[in-house]
Amino acid sequence: MLEKVELFQGLSAEELAALSKTSSERSFPKNTVVIHENEPADSLFVIVSGKVKVYCSDKNGKEFIMNTQGPGDYFGELALVDDSLRSASVRTVEKSDFVVIYKDDFNAVLAAHPNIAKSLIRNLAQRVRKLTADVKSLALQDVYGRVANVLMDLSEERGDGTLFIPDKLTQQDIADRVGASREMVARILKDLTIGEYIRFEGRHIIINTRLPAKY
Repeated sequence: MLEKVELFQGLSAEELAALSKTSSERSFPKNTVVIHENEPADSLFVIVSGKVKVYCSDKNGKEFIMNTQGPGDYFGELALVDDSLRSASVRTVEKSDFVVIYKDDFNAVLAAHPNIAKSLIRNLAQRVRKLTADVKSLALQDVYGRVANVLMDLSEERGDGTLFIPDKLTQQDIADRVGASREMVARILKDLTIGEYIRFEGRHIIINTRLPAKY
């Protein structure tokens, strides 16, 4: 499983085997908080199966969804390189299985295989670049632009010229991702539907054609 994880790209078979030997497996049922924001960080989680959402909460309990992740994705990677608290919470969207690598075990492997550090730093730098681009999008785009980006980022081609969003998104889910009100998102989705840019199949959104650049 670890060889498919972006964070460990470039590691040798021996290095991957060493990490695998120190890892453990854990499972969580649907709607379970796996890690809590601001708690001590001591482990990296790799998703084997299932789906999770990564989110932050304000003092009033309002959530901002930063990302959803599935098999092959990972979270908690900063626990391997510093001693800070968790920067976000992660909750399972469905029953999920994980491979877990604890900091102490990782450090022991790193002592025997110091080359791992070089690959880890390079791959973390790529992750930071993507996060910077995401923050830039939130800061510089209007609500419509952020909604359009979310729809496109979550979509998959399905062979008939349209794009399919496998997640069953509610208007509130989208609003939580883009930092806007549900009512504003509802208006945007309604207008895109009237313009035949998107349509709904049950709770799934289908993108019929390229979304307009401006709203």
